Amino acid sequence: MDNGLIALGAAVVGVAGTLLATVLSQRMMARVQAAQFDREQRVAHARWLREQELAELARRRVCYAASNAAYRRYRIALMYFLWLVHKAQVTPQERAAVEEARNAHHAAFAEAQMIASAAVLAELDLMTVALSEAYRRTMRLEEGDPAPGGSFEEIHAELLRLTEGWTGMRGVMRADLGVDAVPPAAPAVDAALPAARTPAPGPGPGSGSVPGSGSVPGSGSGPVPGSGSGPVPGSGSGSGS
Repeated sequence: MDNGLIALGAAVVGVAGTLLATVLSQRMMARVQAAQFDREQRVAHARWLREQELAELARRRVCYAASNAAYRRYRIALMYFLWLVHKAQVTPQERAAVEEARNAHHAAFAEAQMIASAAVLAELDLMTVALSEAYRRTMRLEEGDPAPGGSFEEIHAELLRLTEGWTGMRGVMRADLGVDAVPPAAPAVDAALPAARTPAPGPGPGSGSVPGSGSVPGSGSGPVPGSGSGPVPGSGSGSGS
Protein backbone atom coordinates (compact mmCIF):
# COMPACT_ATOMS: atom_id res chain seq x y z
CA MET A 1 0.00 0.00 0.00
CA ASP A 2 2.72 2.43 1.00
CA ASN A 3 4.77 1.58 -2.07
CA GLY A 4 1.76 2.20 -4.30
CA LEU A 5 1.15 5.64 -2.76
CA ILE A 6 4.80 6.54 -3.12
CA ALA A 7 4.77 5.50 -6.75
CA LEU A 8 1.57 7.45 -7.35
CA GLY A 9 2.97 10.53 -5.64
CA ALA A 10 6.17 10.30 -7.66
CA ALA A 11 4.16 10.01 -10.86
CA VAL A 12 2.04 13.05 -9.94
CA VAL A 13 5.11 15.11 -9.08
CA GLY A 14 6.78 14.08 -12.33
CA VAL A 15 3.76 15.01 -14.42
CA ALA A 16 3.32 18.31 -12.55
CA GLY A 17 7.00 19.13 -12.96
CA THR A 18 6.82 18.43 -16.66
CA LEU A 19 3.73 20.61 -17.06
CA LEU A 20 5.17 23.41 -14.91
CA ALA A 21 8.46 23.30 -16.79
CA THR A 22 6.59 23.77 -20.04
CA VAL A 23 4.52 26.66 -18.66
CA LEU A 24 7.53 28.36 -17.06
CA SER A 25 9.57 27.90 -20.21
CA GLN A 26 6.83 29.51 -22.29
CA ARG A 27 6.52 32.41 -19.83
CA MET A 28 10.26 33.00 -19.84
CA MET A 29 10.34 32.85 -23.62
CA ALA A 30 7.45 35.31 -23.79
CA ARG A 31 9.30 37.71 -21.49
CA VAL A 32 12.47 37.44 -23.56
CA GLN A 33 10.53 38.03 -26.76
CA ALA A 34 8.69 40.99 -25.22
CA ALA A 35 11.97 42.54 -24.06
CA GLN A 36 13.51 41.99 -27.48
CA PHE A 37 10.46 43.48 -29.20
CA ASP A 38 10.62 46.48 -26.88
CA ARG A 39 14.29 47.02 -27.70
CA GLU A 40 13.58 46.75 -31.41
CA GLN A 41 10.74 49.26 -31.05
CA ARG A 42 13.02 51.71 -29.24
CA VAL A 43 15.73 51.31 -31.85
CA ALA A 44 13.22 51.77 -34.68
CA HIS A 45 11.75 54.85 -32.99
CA ALA A 46 15.20 56.36 -32.49
CA ARG A 47 16.04 55.65 -36.13
CA TRP A 48 12.77 57.26 -37.24
CA LEU A 49 13.46 60.33 -35.12
CA ARG A 50 16.94 60.60 -36.61
CA GLU A 51 15.58 60.29 -40.13
CA GLN A 52 12.99 62.97 -39.40
CA GLU A 53 15.69 65.22 -37.98
CA LEU A 54 17.87 64.77 -41.06
CA ALA A 55 14.90 65.35 -43.37
CA GLU A 56 13.96 68.52 -41.48
CA LEU A 57 17.56 69.71 -41.66
CA ALA A 58 17.61 69.09 -45.41
CA ARG A 59 14.33 71.01 -45.85
CA ARG A 60 15.69 73.94 -43.88
CA ARG A 61 18.94 73.89 -45.82
CA VAL A 62 17.10 74.06 -49.16
CA CYS A 63 14.75 76.75 -47.83
CA TYR A 64 17.59 78.88 -46.45
CA ALA A 65 19.57 78.61 -49.67
CA ALA A 66 16.54 79.71 -51.71
CA SER A 67 15.75 82.56 -49.29
CA ASN A 68 19.37 83.71 -49.22
CA ALA A 69 19.51 83.80 -53.02
CA ALA A 70 16.13 85.52 -53.35
CA TYR A 71 16.94 88.24 -50.81
CA ARG A 72 20.34 88.87 -52.40
CA ARG A 73 18.84 89.04 -55.90
CA TYR A 74 16.09 91.42 -54.79
CA ARG A 75 18.54 93.77 -53.07
CA ILE A 76 20.85 93.88 -56.11
CA ALA A 77 17.86 94.40 -58.43
CA LEU A 78 16.73 97.34 -56.28
CA MET A 79 20.24 98.82 -56.37
CA TYR A 80 20.38 98.55 -60.14
CA PHE A 81 16.89 99.96 -60.59
CA LEU A 82 17.72 102.86 -58.25
CA TRP A 83 20.75 103.66 -60.39
CA LEU A 84 18.58 103.64 -63.52
CA VAL A 85 16.12 105.99 -61.78
CA HIS A 86 18.99 108.31 -60.93
CA LYS A 87 20.19 108.27 -64.54
CA ALA A 88 16.61 108.57 -65.90
CA GLN A 89 17.09 105.38 -67.92
CA VAL A 90 14.20 103.27 -66.60
CA THR A 91 12.53 101.08 -69.23
CA PRO A 92 9.53 98.77 -68.97
CA GLN A 93 11.89 95.81 -69.20
CA GLU A 94 13.94 97.04 -66.24
CA ARG A 95 10.79 97.65 -64.20
CA ALA A 96 9.59 94.14 -65.04
CA ALA A 97 12.97 92.74 -63.94
CA VAL A 98 12.79 94.34 -60.49
CA GLU A 99 9.18 93.17 -60.09
CA GLU A 100 10.22 89.64 -60.99
CA ALA A 101 12.94 89.72 -58.32
CA ARG A 102 10.43 91.14 -55.84
CA ASN A 103 7.92 88.35 -56.54
CA ALA A 104 10.64 85.70 -56.19
CA HIS A 105 11.57 87.23 -52.85
CA HIS A 106 7.94 87.10 -51.70
CA ALA A 107 7.67 83.43 -52.70
CA ALA A 108 10.87 82.53 -50.85
CA PHE A 109 9.74 84.42 -47.76
CA ALA A 110 6.35 82.69 -47.79
CA GLU A 111 8.03 79.27 -47.86
CA ALA A 112 10.47 80.27 -45.12
CA GLN A 113 7.58 81.28 -42.87
CA MET A 114 6.48 77.62 -42.85
CA ILE A 115 9.95 76.09 -42.36
CA ALA A 116 12.45 78.51 -40.81
CA SER A 117 13.27 78.50 -37.12
CA ALA A 118 12.18 81.41 -34.93
CA ALA A 119 15.65 82.99 -34.93
CA VAL A 120 15.98 82.84 -38.71
CA LEU A 121 12.42 84.03 -39.25
CA ALA A 122 13.09 87.08 -37.07
CA GLU A 123 16.04 88.01 -39.31
CA LEU A 124 13.96 87.42 -42.45
CA ASP A 125 11.21 89.66 -41.09
CA LEU A 126 13.67 92.50 -40.48
CA MET A 127 15.17 92.20 -43.94
CA THR A 128 11.74 92.00 -45.58
CA VAL A 129 10.55 95.17 -43.86
CA ALA A 130 13.75 96.99 -44.81
CA LEU A 131 13.60 95.89 -48.44
CA SER A 132 9.92 96.81 -48.68
CA GLU A 133 10.69 100.29 -47.38
CA ALA A 134 13.56 100.68 -49.85
CA TYR A 135 11.30 99.53 -52.69
CA ARG A 136 8.56 101.98 -51.69
CA ARG A 137 10.92 104.95 -51.57
CA THR A 138 12.63 103.94 -54.81
CA MET A 139 9.30 103.79 -56.64
CA ARG A 140 8.26 107.17 -55.27
CA LEU A 141 11.56 108.62 -56.41
CA GLU A 142 11.01 107.14 -59.87
CA GLU A 143 7.54 108.71 -59.99
CA GLY A 144 9.02 112.13 -59.19
CA ASP A 145 7.45 112.31 -55.72
CA PRO A 146 10.28 111.36 -53.33
CA ALA A 147 9.34 110.48 -49.76
CA PRO A 148 11.12 112.05 -46.78
CA GLY A 149 14.55 110.46 -46.64
CA GLY A 150 13.99 109.17 -50.16
CA SER A 151 16.75 110.84 -52.13
CA PHE A 152 19.04 108.76 -54.31
CA GLU A 153 21.93 109.10 -51.86
CA GLU A 154 19.81 108.12 -48.84
CA ILE A 155 18.20 105.09 -50.49
CA HIS A 156 21.55 103.98 -51.85
CA ALA A 157 23.14 104.28 -48.40
CA GLU A 158 20.28 102.25 -46.91
CA LEU A 159 20.69 99.48 -49.48
CA LEU A 160 24.40 99.37 -48.71
CA ARG A 161 23.57 99.13 -45.01
CA LEU A 162 21.29 96.18 -45.79
CA THR A 163 24.42 94.33 -46.88
CA GLU A 164 25.46 94.14 -43.24
CA GLY A 165 21.99 92.95 -42.27
CA TRP A 166 22.14 90.30 -44.99
CA THR A 167 25.49 89.09 -43.64
CA GLY A 168 24.00 88.77 -40.16
CA MET A 169 20.96 86.91 -41.53
CA ARG A 170 23.24 84.50 -43.35
CA GLY A 171 25.19 83.89 -40.14
CA VAL A 172 22.01 83.03 -38.22
CA MET A 173 21.04 80.59 -40.98
CA ARG A 174 24.44 78.88 -40.83
CA ALA A 175 24.23 78.62 -37.05
CA ASP A 176 20.73 77.12 -37.27
CA LEU A 177 22.03 74.48 -39.69
CA GLY A 178 24.93 73.66 -37.37
CA VAL A 179 27.60 74.99 -39.73
CA ASP A 180 28.68 77.70 -37.28
CA ALA A 181 28.42 77.37 -33.51
CA VAL A 182 27.51 81.01 -32.89
CA PRO A 183 26.14 83.47 -35.47
CA PRO A 184 28.34 86.53 -36.04
CA ALA A 185 27.16 89.77 -34.52
CA ALA A 186 25.68 92.15 -37.05
CA PRO A 187 23.95 95.54 -36.80
CA ALA A 188 20.19 95.26 -36.52
CA VAL A 189 18.24 96.21 -39.63
CA ASP A 190 15.38 98.56 -38.86
CA ALA A 191 13.60 100.23 -41.71
CA ALA A 192 10.59 101.25 -39.65
CA LEU A 193 12.18 104.51 -38.46
CA PRO A 194 13.56 106.31 -41.54
CA ALA A 195 13.64 109.63 -39.69
CA ALA A 196 16.19 108.31 -37.20
CA ARG A 197 18.76 107.61 -39.89
CA THR A 198 21.80 109.78 -40.33
CA PRO A 199 21.99 111.15 -43.89
CA ALA A 200 24.73 109.60 -45.96
CA PRO A 201 27.88 111.82 -46.07
CA GLY A 202 28.82 113.41 -49.36
CA PRO A 203 31.61 111.99 -51.46
CA GLY A 204 35.06 112.66 -50.08
CA PRO A 205 38.17 113.68 -51.93
CA GLY A 206 39.14 111.24 -54.62
CA SER A 207 35.78 109.43 -54.63
CA GLY A 208 33.32 109.29 -57.50
CA SER A 209 30.56 111.88 -57.47
CA VAL A 210 26.92 110.92 -57.83
CA PRO A 211 25.41 113.59 -60.10
CA GLY A 212 26.23 112.88 -63.70
CA SER A 213 29.09 110.52 -62.90
CA GLY A 214 29.75 107.26 -64.67
CA SER A 215 30.10 105.21 -61.50
CA VAL A 216 28.10 104.77 -58.33
CA PRO A 217 29.47 105.72 -54.89
CA GLY A 218 30.77 102.65 -53.10
CA SER A 219 30.88 100.64 -56.29
CA GLY A 220 33.97 98.87 -57.50
CA SER A 221 32.56 96.51 -60.05
CA GLY A 222 31.58 96.56 -63.69
CA PRO A 223 28.16 96.18 -65.26
CA VAL A 224 25.74 93.55 -64.08
CA PRO A 225 26.13 90.31 -66.07
CA GLY A 226 23.32 89.95 -68.52
CA SER A 227 22.31 93.60 -68.43
CA GLY A 228 23.08 96.13 -71.05
CA SER A 229 23.20 99.11 -68.74
CA GLY A 230 25.56 100.86 -66.34
CA PRO A 231 27.26 99.62 -63.21
CA VAL A 232 25.36 98.37 -60.21
CA PRO A 233 25.78 100.57 -57.14
CA GLY A 234 27.34 98.90 -54.12
CA SER A 235 28.04 95.58 -55.76
CA GLY A 236 31.79 95.65 -55.31
CA SER A 237 31.82 93.35 -52.30
CA GLY A 238 31.49 89.66 -53.01
CA SER A 239 30.23 88.83 -49.55
CA GLY A 240 27.76 91.64 -49.33
CA SER A 241 26.15 91.42 -52.73
